[in-house]
Amino acid sequence: MGGSSRARAGGCAVGSSAKQSRRQWLVRAGAGLGAFRIVSRGALGGEGRRAPSDVLTRATIGIGGALAGTVRPNEPGKPPFMLAVCDVNESRLQAALNKAGSPCEGYVDFRRVLDRKDIDVVYVGTPPHWHALISIMAMQAGKDVLCEKPMTRFIAEGRAVAETARRYRRIFQIGTYGRFGVAANDRTYKIMASGVIKDNGPVVRFSPPQYNWKVKMWSGRTHLEPQPVPKGFHYDMWLGPSPFKPYHPHRASGSFRGYWDYDGGGLADMGQHYLDGPQCRYAKDHTSPVEIEASAPQPQHPDAVQLWGWVSLKYADGTTFVFESGEWGGPCPIEDRGLPTLTPEQEKVVAAVPDMPRKYGAGEGSFEEAVRLRVQCAGNADVSHRCATLLHLANIAIRLGRKLHYDPDKEQFIGDDEANRLVNVPMRAPWHLPV
Repeated sequence: MGGSSRARAGGCAVGSSAKQSRRQWLVRAGAGLGAFRIVSRGALGGEGRRAPSDVLTRATIGIGGALAGTVRPNEPGKPPFMLAVCDVNESRLQAALNKAGSPCEGYVDFRRVLDRKDIDVVYVGTPPHWHALISIMAMQAGKDVLCEKPMTRFIAEGRAVAETARRYRRIFQIGTYGRFGVAANDRTYKIMASGVIKDNGPVVRFSPPQYNWKVKMWSGRTHLEPQPVPKGFHYDMWLGPSPFKPYHPHRASGSFRGYWDYDGGGLADMGQHYLDGPQCRYAKDHTSPVEIEASAPQPQHPDAVQLWGWVSLKYADGTTFVFESGEWGGPCPIEDRGLPTLTPEQEKVVAAVPDMPRKYGAGEGSFEEAVRLRVQCAGNADVSHRCATLLHLANIAIRLGRKLHYDPDKEQFIGDDEANRLVNVPMRAPWHLPV
């Protein structure tokens, strides 16, 4: 991408079409990145068959991580469902294609996957700097999406994903399952959802050993010598909307989590798993904290994710989530606080709160059930955006080293231009979020 001739040969940025037939792409093989496609043995016999209505056809984009397991073999004698795999690593792509078998086809450019009308659902398993754009473009193309965590890199990306899901009436699920451990009639949920707690909400602590934030594991390196790009690895496409940086294997492999351009360290890696359930249980699915503070060494490196000690995120009703890494500094000085004792009148209000509705999306099967029924998943785009926002707020406080005040309705920091610049970081041309 990045305005190169190969990117232009590939065609479109967000929102544009530049569609071509499958036959045209085969003819253009070798003409540039946008034309690159691997076709499985036996897949060249025609336009391919559309699966019956009871079979959801799928594509997996990004097959090196947790969603590699969504690449399943098409079984002989049964309607094919695995129609496309996509990855910028050609050897990994070929392995996935061999696993899926005919008539699955392989692509380097995800836009060619989204051009196909015969694909129902898309699984997004790329690094997080691609999550928002691919999810948005997939939903614009009429696909439903299951996206790996963390949902996005920046707060504004999450809002754009949520608005796209709403506008195009698509089913979106984030690949985390914490909320499915919260009982439908959970008392804490009913107390918090009732609104009887005004300013003395509980302090909820997330500390080791129960919560391993992997701070040192996913810290970046502060100096990387440029290295040659390996053959068969499409590095410019891997970078996509992130700023250009010279290739180094520590940047463009599983350790990408240690660099701000692509992820947010161990906090972003683990946070959406850890906080999905508590956000649901404490009835915070539709709001965000108003005050954020962190303890971390300063200054933080502008490129590489570094250490931190603790973060506190306080909501308007006093409910406070405290993260402690145990890998730098001491514990957070905020004292623990449980739920207050309720009055008889408050208990009546709590008793009137209905149970949570049935939850869809706890796994592949449940996500696909939601797709068939056209009902929103429990971990849908709106609530997943709020959960990812917790991680982004925490990381911004870590990076800036000061207490921050946040407006959860406007999704902006109050009186802090520097912090607001980290809410919506510009993308590398030609990529951009839709207006």
